[in-house]
Formats: sequence, structure tokens, C-alpha cells
Amino acid sequence: MSDHSHERETGPGHDHGAGGHAGHSHGVSADADRRWLAIALTLITAFMAVEVVIGVVAGSLALISDAAHMLTDAASIVLALIAMRLAARPAKGGYTYGLKRAEILSAQANGLTLLLLGTWLAYEAVRRLISPPEVEGGLMLATALAGIAVNVVATWCLSKANRSSLNVEGAYQHILNDLFAFIGTAIAALIVVLTGFARADAIATLVVVALMVKAGYGLLRESGRIFLEAAPANVDPDALGDKLVAEPTVVEVHDLHVWQITSGQSALSAHILVEPSGDCHAVRRDLEELLRHDYGIAHTTLQVDHAPASVPQVALPGDRDLLPTDDAGHCAESHGPVHRDEPHEH
Repeated sequence: MSDHSHERETGPGHDHGAGGHAGHSHGVSADADRRWLAIALTLITAFMAVEVVIGVVAGSLALISDAAHMLTDAASIVLALIAMRLAARPAKGGYTYGLKRAEILSAQANGLTLLLLGTWLAYEAVRRLISPPEVEGGLMLATALAGIAVNVVATWCLSKANRSSLNVEGAYQHILNDLFAFIGTAIAALIVVLTGFARADAIATLVVVALMVKAGYGLLRESGRIFLEAAPANVDPDALGDKLVAEPTVVEVHDLHVWQITSGQSALSAHILVEPSGDCHAVRRDLEELLRHDYGIAHTTLQVDHAPASVPQVALPGDRDLLPTDDAGHCAESHGPVHRDEPHEH
């Protein structure tokens, strides 16, 4: 017999439990997320327009780079807002999960823009290290201090949103890096004012570039894992399989797949073989509860069958010819390791 369970998360308010995804709870509604992002977008857009003018007048690459970074901040928030609306649409037609991964596309775009912008700023900073132009330190310092204040407020706004969403985290990383950029610019401006060392402007830009590359790489790596349907970062599939097969009456677990639909929404499917005398329905319920409580995985599809009575230890992949030919419940070819309650290779 086969039992299929399809249980979905209940949305932004669900709790992963004590052992869930990074131990967090999605307590912030999508409407609240959008409100906080909209406030941050307004602040950033208004200040960016002023900073571009001042950066040109002061001849400061650090200020212009900050303004360019703020432009990507604004774009990242707009992209995040669009992705939120797409992800909220119900599943229909060929999109059986809906458009939830639009948020991951947004996160990947944010990571890519951080890397591209960092590359351009690094090139310009090196040029200014070689041949530093005149910099108006006083104007640069005043603008940087104002920028710090604006970005502190914008960062606080995004920290109130649900950062378990990689989409929101991408926008947050943009603004957080911009805050660091303004702090670096302020320090560089102070050095220019006190010592006249104009190269401090370019050095501050290179420090910010390093932070941008780190954040951009992290976003691309995490979003790439989701697109490639890798297991969640906090889940070891081998350890998970061993834990499932250690449950009473379970003989074997194979075709075990665990992946993320989008940030904080994991899914799992597996083929479970139980002892001939075992209760398939009870095993399925127990395994579902284990996955929900220990791993925060509430979307599960478990195919539970009785192991053939004539073969107490199920054959490994490649030895399926040893199984009875009328065993319709077994897989012709399993993917990944076969987990049994005995020493075995992963």
C-alpha cells in the first residue's frame, strides 16, 4: 500500500517549532513587510537625489559611489516589493507552487548587482589611488554624516521585516552595506579635512567594495542552493535518513529528497519500507510528526510500503534483480543513498 501526505505551511504565521529552520518564526505579515520596505524606499530615494549633486560638487568618489549604491538599494527594494506580490499569488495552471520563487530571483538579482557595482567601484578607486583628485572634505563629511542617519533609519525599518525571507534579506544587505559605506566615507572625509590625504577617499571605497563582494557572494550562494534544489543549509540529508530509518518497524528509506520551495519553506519526499507486520499508516503519521517537530518540514510526501516478506534486508541499488518481480511497490531505480538500520555507506 502507498500513503501520500501533502501538508503545506500555513503561511507567514507558522511556527517551525523548537528544531525548525534556524529556530525562527514567521511572525511578520506580508503587509507589514511591504510597509517597512516602502518607508525605507522613500528615505533612500530622497537622500540619493541630494547626494548625487553634492558628490559631484565635492568631487568625492566615495559620495558618488554611495549614491550609486543607494540606487541599487532602491532597486533592490522595488524588486523585493514586486517579488512579494508575485509570491502571494495562489498556485494555478502549470505553476503548482505558485510564484514563490520570484523572491529567490529577486535575491539573486540583488547579489549580482552588489558584485557588479563592487567591480566598477574597485576600478574607479584604484584609478584614484594612482592619481587622486581634489576632494572637498568638509562637504563630504557633512553629507556622509547625514547619510549615516538616513541609513540607520532605513536599516532599522528593514530589520523589522521578516528577514527569514532571502528576498528581504537581500534588500537588507544592500542597505546595511550602504550604512557601512557612509561610515567609511565619514572617516575618509575626516582624514581629508585633518590631513589633506585625498587618497583616503579611494581607500574607503575599497573597504566598502570588500563588504559588497562578501554580501553579494552570500546572496548568490544561498539563492543558487534553492534554484539547484539543494537541501536546506541546516539539514543533513544523510543524518535525516538515518533518523527516519531508526524509527520502529522502518526497514529502509530511499529516494529521499529534501529541498526548499522558497526561503523558510522546505519540502521532503521519500519512499519508506516497513516490516511486513508494520502499520504503514502509523509509521507515516509518526514520521510526519518527527519531520515537523525536529526539522520544521511540514510539506511532506511519503510513500510507505511493506517490505517483501521473502527479502528481510532489501537489496542495494544495482541489485534490484534480487527482488521479486511482482513487487510493484518498490522503485525501479532509487536516487541517492539507501538508508537502513545497520552500518551502511552514504
